[in-house]
Amino acid sequence: MKRKLIILGAGESGIGAAILGKQKNFEVFVSDKGKISKKNKEVLLHHKIEWEENQHTEEKILVADLVVKSPGIPDTVAIVKKLKGKEIQVISEIEFAAKFTTAKIIAVTGSNGKTTVVNWIALMLEKANLKYCLAGNVGFSFAEKVATENPDYFILEISSFQLDGIVSFHPDISVITNITPDHLDRYDDDFQKYINSKFKITENQTAKDFLIYDADDEVITKEIEKREIKAKKIPFSFKNVKGWKTEISNNKMTTILKDRTFSIPTEKVGLDGEHNAKNAMAASTVANLLKIRKQTIRESLECFHGVEHRLEKVIKIKNVEYINDSKATNINSTFYALKTVKPKIVWIVGGVDKGNDYSELLPLVNEKVKAIICLGIDNSRIIQSFDKCIEVIEEAHSMEEAVKMSYQIAEEGDTVLLSPACASFDLFKDYKDRGNQFKEAVKSL
Repeated sequence: MKRKLIILGAGESGIGAAILGKQKNFEVFVSDKGKISKKNKEVLLHHKIEWEENQHTEEKILVADLVVKSPGIPDTVAIVKKLKGKEIQVISEIEFAAKFTTAKIIAVTGSNGKTTVVNWIALMLEKANLKYCLAGNVGFSFAEKVATENPDYFILEISSFQLDGIVSFHPDISVITNITPDHLDRYDDDFQKYINSKFKITENQTAKDFLIYDADDEVITKEIEKREIKAKKIPFSFKNVKGWKTEISNNKMTTILKDRTFSIPTEKVGLDGEHNAKNAMAASTVANLLKIRKQTIRESLECFHGVEHRLEKVIKIKNVEYINDSKATNINSTFYALKTVKPKIVWIVGGVDKGNDYSELLPLVNEKVKAIICLGIDNSRIIQSFDKCIEVIEEAHSMEEAVKMSYQIAEEGDTVLLSPACASFDLFKDYKDRGNQFKEAVKSL
């Protein structure tokens, strides 16, 4: 008799889990509380998978043998509580997919830098002619890739929400880029709960595995001191650290492993900024662990020029630079953007506030920002945070309006920076839609 697999949520991860479940001979049913996109309905019909939308029918869901839950659905919703009350296992798509692959898994988490690091690692494997797949939070379903491809390596970007639903998920190499307050609305405003989620990436690792982490991040180092971590720990740092490591000193990035030393002048690395130096160290450490040719690693570090929607230079108009940093969905990410971009800045900020503490940005805003354009349904916290130090604060209700305002305010030599520090779901589908609308509006000026 087939085991019943119920998928909650029909987004990218849910559809992927459904495809893999069908392939592995589960009886699959997909349920979404909202509307399922036309494209995803067509996929479900093609694979002959039963589905429902705009509801969760308990009679069909509570008979599950196993449930895969979308990372966007909190554990606090009624149907999840009922499933757990009946002791039905509820897991993430990451946990489900990992059971069906023998590929080596490189998993990257952190508050910021994840997308840059996984894309940088992917470029290195690409140049080394290694067979890999990039998946996870970067926009491709891990489960669907497991169902349709057979790589030697999976490179996974993994969010805290995805890690919340793991049980035995076990990466061969894990990376924690940094940990700063984010998504606290999902974690009862308890930073420690968010930290615990991030550290789930290493909890099932063994002494044969590796944990790469930022040794300059006090949150990470304190957690490592108090946890029993079995994986071999490899720090990266701007300081001199002991053992296997990657560090930057005397304008040179150096990786030292058991039987390998690699170095490159920092001026050769393709992306600017301290945060990108950290991203480069993380990616380089992974590549050296995989014993990729040193020349290949050097070429990859030199020629990588970033990912879309992350400090992406769009165009210059009348000597005003327009920069798309829509991927900056939290305070720390926007901090790096404000630190990296030259003044004077017309800053477009706002969206769904996730419990942000804007005071961390005050010194940079004082120093570099000439005007703020708020882009969100509720901008009150942003206005309260900055109205004493910024004279020009405007509110816009669409991206087109925000960009037109910025065009009127900005003068020759200024920078217009979209770096929202917030989620995008009040006015946009996601951060990509927000960034694309910004680019379209700028190019229409």
